[in-house]
This record gives sequence, C-alpha cells and structure tokens, in this order.
Amino acid sequence: MLTRKELIRYGLAAAVLAPWGRALGGAASRFLQADTDPADTGAGGPLHAGEIVLGVSAAFSGPSRGLGTELYRGASAYFSRVNENGGINGRRIVLKMYDDGYQPDPCVENTMKLMLEDQVFLLFGYVGTPTVTRVLPLLKKFQDENIFMFFPFTGAQPQRQPPYGDFAFNLRASYAQETAGLVNNFVGIGKERIAVFYQADAYGRSGWAGVRAALAPHGLRIAGEATYSRGAPYTGTMRRQVEILKAAEPDAVVCIGAYAACAAFARDAVDLGLEVPIANLSFVGSENMLKLLTEGREDSEAYTRLLVNSQVVPSYEDLSLPSVREYRDLMARYDPQVPPELVKEEYAPFPHSFGSLEGFLNAKLLAEILRRLDGEVDRARLEEAVFSVRDFDLGVGEAVSFGPDRRQGLQTVYYTVVEDGRFVALEDWQAKFA
Repeated sequence: MLTRKELIRYGLAAAVLAPWGRALGGAASRFLQADTDPADTGAGGPLHAGEIVLGVSAAFSGPSRGLGTELYRGASAYFSRVNENGGINGRRIVLKMYDDGYQPDPCVENTMKLMLEDQVFLLFGYVGTPTVTRVLPLLKKFQDENIFMFFPFTGAQPQRQPPYGDFAFNLRASYAQETAGLVNNFVGIGKERIAVFYQADAYGRSGWAGVRAALAPHGLRIAGEATYSRGAPYTGTMRRQVEILKAAEPDAVVCIGAYAACAAFARDAVDLGLEVPIANLSFVGSENMLKLLTEGREDSEAYTRLLVNSQVVPSYEDLSLPSVREYRDLMARYDPQVPPELVKEEYAPFPHSFGSLEGFLNAKLLAEILRRLDGEVDRARLEEAVFSVRDFDLGVGEAVSFGPDRRQGLQTVYYTVVEDGRFVALEDWQAKFA
C-alpha cells in the first residue's frame, strides 16, 4: 500500500515522464509500478543500511566516453580512501552508476531509476549540459524529496540560476567565466575578430552566449559562427565549418564542444590554412583531444601550437598544491577503473587528467559535506551542511564557500597551451599569440 506522499511522488513522475513517453518505452511504467516499503527510504533507511548511495548518470560510451570515465576515476580514487578508512561516520560511500552516452533521453531515464527505484541519497558526477538541463526539471518536480545534484561536469547557467539553481550545487567555474576570460585575453592582445565553433545544443548555445556577452563591453560582436551535431566523431570532417569561419577572417576561434569534434575541427583548420589561435573550454577533455591530434603524427606540433584550453582546476603537475599531491598519490594507489558492466568500447585512461582531478576535488568536497551531517543521513539537512562550508581549504589555493546566494564553490579559470606534448600553464598571451 503506497502512502499519500508516495502517490504524490509517483503522480509527479508520470507527469514528468509524459513528454518522453516514446523515448522511455516501458521505463515509466516500471517506475510507477515500483512497490516500495515506506521504511526503505533513500535517506538512510534499511534499503541502504551502512551506506550512502550516490546516483551517477554519465557518458561511459560513445565519442565522449572519456569525459565520464576520467571524472569517475578521480572521484573513485578519493572515495576508495574514505571507505578504506571507515567511510563517513561509519557508512561506506557507494556509487550507483548508469551510462547515458552523453544523450539526454537515457540520462532522464537513468535519473528516474536512480531516484525512484534505487532511492539514492543524492545525484553526483553528471556529465554535460544537454543531459543536466533535462534532469533539472525533475529535481524541481521532486523538490519535496530534497534530491539535489552535486558538482555536475558542466559550466552552463541553468543549474546556476532560477528556476533550477536551488536544486544543484556547483564546484567548477562557469562557462560564462571561461568564455569571458578567453575573450578578454584575446582582445587584450589585439585579436578582436572572434568566431565561434559550437555544438548545436544547450551546451553550445551556453558557450556561444558567453562569448557574445563577453564581447559586448568591448563594443564587439561575434565575427562568425559554425555548428556541429553532438556526437560527431574525430573521423568525420569539419571542412564545411572551417570554410565558413575562414571566410569570416577571424583573429581567433572559441570552440564549445567535446574532444572528438573539437579535435577534428582543429585538424581541419590547420589542413585548410586557418592559422589562428583555437581556444577550447574545460569540458572539451584536453588530454583526449591532444591524443587525437598527436597520436601517430610526426608533424603533430603543427596541429597543437595554436591551441589554448581554459581549465577550471589547476594543473595536475603543480606539486606545490596539497590536493594535487594527494590526487596523484591516490590515483596511483587505487588506479580506479569503470565497472566492467559499463564498458562497451575500448578506452585507455590517462594516469592524470584535468577531468580526473576535477572528479577528485568533487569527491573530496562532497565527503566533507557529508561529514557535516554528523551521522544523520537526512536529505532535509543537506542544504544546511553545504551552507556551513565557509572558507574551506580544498588544497588548491582557493578557499571554498557556499551560501543561499552562493551555490558555486570555485571561481578561478586557468589557461593552458601545448608544449612538449602536454598542456602547461600559459604565462604570456602576447608572447604566445600576438
């Protein structure tokens, strides 16, 4: 017998799932027919005794599988150490994981399953704007259940502003901050004609809007734009997009996409003579992009010398930072691998990456928040625990603070270029690009 609260919850699920009825197939009926004991709650009842279960839907397959894999590996390294030392107030942290291939419909289905069947405590480690933006309305519909999303791998605005900002917490800087930094640095060295290459979805438009907003105070407009479809592989051609932007005669191009498509664009830009700086946002997956552009090439420097990638975490080679030293130690100690049941295609992970360092920091901060619950695994106290984080030393040289009007922990954007086959800090824009 379902309680009144559960009937309301599943009624909301039906309303939310309706627009995706065809895409979800029988999933909706499975969720709505779930026979749940009211005592078996995802907030610490018998269903998850001795555990704190975090729900993950991310890209572990398809052209962007490196993004979900690297983020997971970093988080898993930190949680492995936590569990090895007794967990959080005696409870092990467990990740309940599903693959969405960086596609919105599977992500929605996975999220409904995580919330209603798996009854996870919170959502964690989601990857991408097109997926996250489709999940946010679910969290609003289920707001009475206090289900929050923590630290998604996206810098987009929807989870940072009304009407969905109250249901997510972010650690990384936003795409608006990344694009503003890139634009301002380019304009500062006289490169005012800035074009945009972007993914034709919510992620791409978010970055496009950031570039446009950053240009406006300088009295400038986007010089040219070209798009591509999400999921485009490196083996595909970006010739048409390069030709469109080349005709606009840009001084630089800002790319808002994932590593396979952005690497293909950078490759074709060089081959077709578009000799201008090509910038990428942190989401691109820098190491995977670099591998595609350089593997098996004797002339790889020609394809990387004008790249500049923004990052939202410091370099994983900066051993002056305590968390970087800790990250490298735990990655070597545990060498986390994606669970075999989620592996559909071959992928060789990197010993270190910006993505896995971000996942590591996400896990480190979440563990601190969970400790502040003082053993009470209660979703209703999560916001209070997050807001108690004030000037917390995460070990990256920037203190983290949260509050009712501050739901993003870090603000710093870093800039990197390729030297000797690896991304290093960009010290002088004028010397590198002018």
